[in-house]
Amino acid sequence: MAPRSVEPPVEALSEDEAARELERLAREIAWHDELYYRKDQPEISDAEYDALRLRNEAIEARFPRLIRPDSPSRRVGAAPAEGFAKVRHAVPMLSLANAFDQEDVADFFARIRRFLNLGAEEPVEVVAEPKIDGLSISLRYEQGRFVQGATRGDGSEGENVTANLRTLAALPLVLPAGVPEVLEVRGEVYMRRDDFAEMNRQQEAAGAKVFANPRNAAAGSLRQLDTKVTAGRPLTLFAYSPGEVSAPVAGTHWEFLERLRSWGFPTNPEARVCGDLEAVLAFYAEILGARAELPYDIDGIVYKVNRFDWQERMGFVSRAPRWAIAHKFPAERAETRLNSITIQVGRTGALTPVANLEPITVGGVVVSRATLHNEDEIARKDVREGDHVVIQRAGDVIPQVVSVVTEKRPKDSRPYKFPDRCPECDSLAVREPGEAARRCTGGLICPAQSVERLRHFVSRDAFDIEGLGDKHVRAFFEEGLLTSPADLFTLAERDAEGETPLAEREGWGETSAGKLFDAIEARRRIALDRFIYALGIRQVGQSTAKLLARNYGTLEALAWALTAAQDAESPEYADLINIDGIGSSVAADLIGFFAEPHNQQVLDRLVDQVRIEAAAPAASADSPVAGKTVVFTGTLATMGRGEAKARAEALGAKVAGSVSRKTDYVVVGADAGSKARKAEELGVATLTEEAWLALAGRGP
Repeated sequence: MAPRSVEPPVEALSEDEAARELERLAREIAWHDELYYRKDQPEISDAEYDALRLRNEAIEARFPRLIRPDSPSRRVGAAPAEGFAKVRHAVPMLSLANAFDQEDVADFFARIRRFLNLGAEEPVEVVAEPKIDGLSISLRYEQGRFVQGATRGDGSEGENVTANLRTLAALPLVLPAGVPEVLEVRGEVYMRRDDFAEMNRQQEAAGAKVFANPRNAAAGSLRQLDTKVTAGRPLTLFAYSPGEVSAPVAGTHWEFLERLRSWGFPTNPEARVCGDLEAVLAFYAEILGARAELPYDIDGIVYKVNRFDWQERMGFVSRAPRWAIAHKFPAERAETRLNSITIQVGRTGALTPVANLEPITVGGVVVSRATLHNEDEIARKDVREGDHVVIQRAGDVIPQVVSVVTEKRPKDSRPYKFPDRCPECDSLAVREPGEAARRCTGGLICPAQSVERLRHFVSRDAFDIEGLGDKHVRAFFEEGLLTSPADLFTLAERDAEGETPLAEREGWGETSAGKLFDAIEARRRIALDRFIYALGIRQVGQSTAKLLARNYGTLEALAWALTAAQDAESPEYADLINIDGIGSSVAADLIGFFAEPHNQQVLDRLVDQVRIEAAAPAASADSPVAGKTVVFTGTLATMGRGEAKARAEALGAKVAGSVSRKTDYVVVGADAGSKARKAEELGVATLTEEAWLALAGRGP
């Protein structure tokens, strides 16, 4: 594996350092997801991107209590682009976890055995397929006819590109008799290398846009509002997995691929069934060696557990299935000049250094910027302005600065001095003990932080205000129209009374202004978890927001509990940190937010303007364990701990990490220890594994 950026080893991080690092990673990965998935304009390569995700996953594995609600491990892609109707996927279209070397792949096999509680002699068969570098799509058929096609989007909602997909000659529009009434097929739209080269020659001759690589060309071509443009582009596809299916069609993934071929879908001819780890690694080496001769771009190999019943048992974790992984190819590298280092200020005040590079093409993508993470990384690598640096890309998307070419360093070079003042407001920038980031102390007077908080508030996963983009938020802030979230909901009223209505401002008109006001009005009603996420509390992303909503039910109950939890000896504090996924660091940020008088004022103003819906009951409310708090202890015989927890949560139960008087059941496996004893002391009901399975609806 190619070396990644030199950063503090994960095992050396304190809990506070880990929390800050996860915050930084969440923000940075989200930025690059937006560029890649929504704008089709990646500015860094897979090497950097994969390294960022790998580090995020490693920190989360060591500090599971610190997993953020907005963690990259819980997200896929970005929001649908404007101009296409949204399609909600019946079955989420999730991404894949990555493997970078043989050890990672061996760990994948070990996790399968551990999760399913398989013996060493039990074979684990997987299907290995080249990972096509294109645009993921979902194809829906009803009664054998193609009725809808969508992009992956954010995994939950994609873009309706049905009309454009109909122009693909490789897509069967009508299927043979005998297919399920509802059949959803997932696949990848891509462009062959020779077709890409010819299209670019024609584009250049016509003075039109020339694409950077086949992936960008495929994505841009499929997402044309004019279907005639799509029809004129040489797109094709490979089908590779099921989505929603009304009736079973196969017992294994390989059987499903064979059914797809019999129905007229193109599938990758290189796909192969591998019986063990050795076969998988041999296939990887074979395809890596033949990569240049393949007619399409690939950036790795995907391994999927072959048995569908095992896939169903394993399920998903955050953004990815447990039963599949992408084994990425080695990174591509190039050398360029680092022209300057600039500082970006986030909504929490963190100062993030960015390397501005002499543009260079790496693996078909022009790279001009790369993050430098923090001042420690700059110091460790001794990165200086004017240096020649080695840039690394893996797959085909995100770059990182691997190293400095010191022999080409200018003679007048000087070490980079990280600023101790905020570049936006000139407030002191300090670094607290144990933190990786230096933060602006300007708080509410810092325009960068204020704007970033407002941008977060209106973002897709928060209040989702359509038509209010980043540049509009900044402009409204600078003009004093928008200084706090509540100002959004008085904007139309104030606009009607103002001297210069929005419709008369540059870049606006009656239609666009009216649409914005309508979009704001439509968001006066919001779910509790989205409201919590929108507040921008440090370490509180979507997942944590959902946890809090599920456990407290209403904003009033949450606010009361967090106020009472300021007393670390209170039952409310114990209840808070007992929530599986809420650690002491997250708890401190939650309590601190609700204890700050200014935040209370902002909340009070906002609550007057919106209606916050109480958390909905669990999807499995008819389950006998819905709403119950369950603790697992000891070794389970029929399933791994991960499967047990996942199944309990799917049935609407709350899984806690410790036993308290509010615990409903403690499931006791072999060699149970202190938790079982505490349950007995508190009079909490204990269940054997067999009793739990019977209660949860699955007999032994």
